[in-house]
Amino acid sequence: MPRAVVVFLSLAVLAGLAACGSDDGVAQTARAAPSTAVAQPPAPQTTTTNARPAAASGVRLVSVGRFNSPVYVTAPPGDRRRAFVVEQSGVVRVLRAGRRVARPFLDIRSRVTAGGEQGLLSIAFAPDYATTRRFYVNYTDRAGDQRVVEYRRSAANPDRALADSARLVLIYRQPEANHNGGLIAFGPDRLLYIGTGDGGGANDQHGERGNAQDLGSLLGKMLRIDPRRTGSRPYRVPPSNPFVGRSGARPEIYSYGLRNPWRFSFDRRTGDLSIGDVGQGAREEINFARRGAARGVNYGWRPFEGTRRNFDEPAPGAVAPVLELRHEDGNCSITGGYVVRDGGVPALAGRYVYGDFCAGRLRSATLSAGSASGDRVVPGLPRVQQLSSFGEDARGRVYVVSLSGPVYRIASR
Repeated sequence: MPRAVVVFLSLAVLAGLAACGSDDGVAQTARAAPSTAVAQPPAPQTTTTNARPAAASGVRLVSVGRFNSPVYVTAPPGDRRRAFVVEQSGVVRVLRAGRRVARPFLDIRSRVTAGGEQGLLSIAFAPDYATTRRFYVNYTDRAGDQRVVEYRRSAANPDRALADSARLVLIYRQPEANHNGGLIAFGPDRLLYIGTGDGGGANDQHGERGNAQDLGSLLGKMLRIDPRRTGSRPYRVPPSNPFVGRSGARPEIYSYGLRNPWRFSFDRRTGDLSIGDVGQGAREEINFARRGAARGVNYGWRPFEGTRRNFDEPAPGAVAPVLELRHEDGNCSITGGYVVRDGGVPALAGRYVYGDFCAGRLRSATLSAGSASGDRVVPGLPRVQQLSSFGEDARGRVYVVSLSGPVYRIASR
């Protein structure tokens, strides 16, 4: 039975989350094509163990509440009292001083198509949020396309958004109902990064050679924009973006060759970028770049799934992931996480924590340019069913999100 069918039957909703289309589990053979493809990227230099260590790790998961299909947690810069939980249906809720505020911060359920891999998928607060009150959301609209929309917070009540302040920043068309990407986050350069999926279905099926390798498409990319209105334009493209001025290329593109970068993050200390790119039938991957080094990088999809050749097609300069998880080890959909910089959790200091939607085990590794080391299960922690996301608040505390409802914070024992 194809992987997607198994997952959807067993989990019922959002199986594989950003993971897969209806045919993704079917093994694919390389398509015959002229031998113009680049050589296969070198395998990542990783140290991996799949066994669960018996000893406790010195960390635990502390429950912060239950929510309705939560998919993300974040906080405004500098706000040490609040965290915001995104619910897939179209609601954003506030945790203030650890307690859930009864009334939603934002409720846009009437505008959102939710279910499967669609829905309200993330929120990002502007670097100057304290003064401008600007924030952004990424959601699937009623037509099935993804929208990035600006809102403003109430001046009188920091726990309420102004629902009538909506301004469309960007829309990217979705030919299928999966691989929506959906994360937006401000980088260390104060610009907005947007992860987009390849358009859905299996094998990046739209277009002659798919969307991810097509610089004329916004799909299968990391985009980078200044989301503030500039004159009559809804956003500005930074002139330092790598494809500005190239004929046939979209200037918003920052990196490409991604299948479905469901969750990515910036190291709050170094600015390094880590991308969890959801695989198809065999491999899940983590990509990593030092601050600014992801500019113009090709991460290889669809010619490559991880380091595995998927199509005999060109992938100019393709860069291999630093970590791979195999499906035969019980994985199905990578859930990218964060480098832990919470001083209250020394056992994971400087380590990247991530997981997989199906496996449910938290893992950690040390990431560096071109390689990763010490990849292992975080010992002594329970499985997190339907591990949909991670999050980080303004104090650097890391959260673990289960689509089935619970949200946890990683803490020391």
